Formats: sequence, structure tokens, C-alpha cells
Amino acid sequence: MTSETSIRLYQSPEQPCDYLPGQIAGSQFIDPSLALSTSLYSMLAAYGFRRSGSQIYRPMCQNCSACIATRLSVSHFTPSRNQRRILKKNSDVRLSIQTASYNDERYELYCRYQQSRHAGGTMADSTPADFSNFLMSDWCETKFFEYRITGKLAAVAVTDFLETGFSAVYTFFDPELSARSLGVFSVLQQIEEAKKREMQWLYLGYWIEQCRKMSYKTNYQPLEGFIEDRWQTIAQKKIKP
Repeated sequence: MTSETSIRLYQSPEQPCDYLPGQIAGSQFIDPSLALSTSLYSMLAAYGFRRSGSQIYRPMCQNCSACIATRLSVSHFTPSRNQRRILKKNSDVRLSIQTASYNDERYELYCRYQQSRHAGGTMADSTPADFSNFLMSDWCETKFFEYRITGKLAAVAVTDFLETGFSAVYTFFDPELSARSLGVFSVLQQIEEAKKREMQWLYLGYWIEQCRKMSYKTNYQPLEGFIEDRWQTIAQKKIKP
């Protein structure tokens, strides 16, 4: 960032890493007193930052640099054979894009997802306030991509609308429908919607090669990673030299 856009950063306390056993994690947070906006967030996303609730952060660990911010050039994306199969499998799913807000239907689905995926963790006991504080903010243009099957809510993809693209924040779905691969389906739908709106990027969050639940992002190509302060191509399952 240039001197004209200097922003004060704060370092979080260290804690055990949620993704890599034995590692200690930390994050940099944007000054909480700073007035945030979609425009500012769009600029920060280009430097590897992400939104969680009303805060903007990026991993900053003392002895590890495994977390790599990623983005996909949507105009150059072509679905793989498996991704095409997933699209066909979910041809009966109906998408509507809604303003991000709380309602009981979304919250109930979110809780069932958390209890299935994170049983015993703190997120498994999320309250309505936890739902809103994690997924939404009062300054960012956030939409809920709602996916329904015969009228029933099956999945929600939380998506921030930035100036040059979308940022995929979080997706939750009915755990009884795991065979449909709704997480993959939701990414493919966000790519398609970004193309329709002539957006350049879909930011996919942090890629961690050594962590199975975070390494899937290389299935979407051409993928770029913010490595050593610049965007570089990430090939499937490894970084190109």
C-alpha cells in the first residue's frame, strides 16, 4: 500500500491454529476505529485481506505462511468434468439472491450445518447474534445466494459484492444433502453470476496446501495466490515456481 493509503494494523494474540496441528496462529486486523466501506475493502482484498463480521483481517503468523489469499479470474474459468457433473446433478436447484439479513429459516439451517460439521466446537452452539455478527456487517454490501429444492432452503452462500468482483465469505447447507456437493455448486453459481455482472474476480478465501478442507480451492482454475506481496498463479495442488 502507498503512503497515501496507509492504514494502521493491529496484531491479534497468538492461539493454536485451527487448520494445522502444532502451529500457532495470529492475524492482522484493520484499525477498528477506521470508517470502512466497500471501496476500501475492495482495495484491501487486493492485498489479501478478508472480512469476518465487521472486521477486516489477514493471517499473520510468526513462524508460518501457509495461508495464502486466493482469487479466480471468472472470465477464464472453465468447469472441469466433475464440476459439470455437479451442475447437472443440481439442475433442479433454484437460486435467488437476497439482501443479507437474519431470519429463522436461515438460522435453523446454519445451526444444523454447524452441529454436523463442527460438533463439540463453539460454532455448534451459535446464537442468532453469533449468526449475524459472523456473516454480516453494517458497512459491506453482502448478499445471500439462496438455493432451494422444491421450495425448501437447501444452502446459503454468503457473498460480499466488491467493486471488481465477489468475495465468497461462507457457505452452509443441509447436511442431509451432502451427496449433492452443494458447496461446489454454490461456487460455480457465484462464478456464473460474477460473469453476468462483468466482474473480474471471485475471491475464494485462504488456501492451505497441507489442510484438506482448505486445499480444494485449486480445483478452480486459473487460480491466483497473493504470495510475497504479489499475485501469482497457483497450479492444482502446488505453487508454480
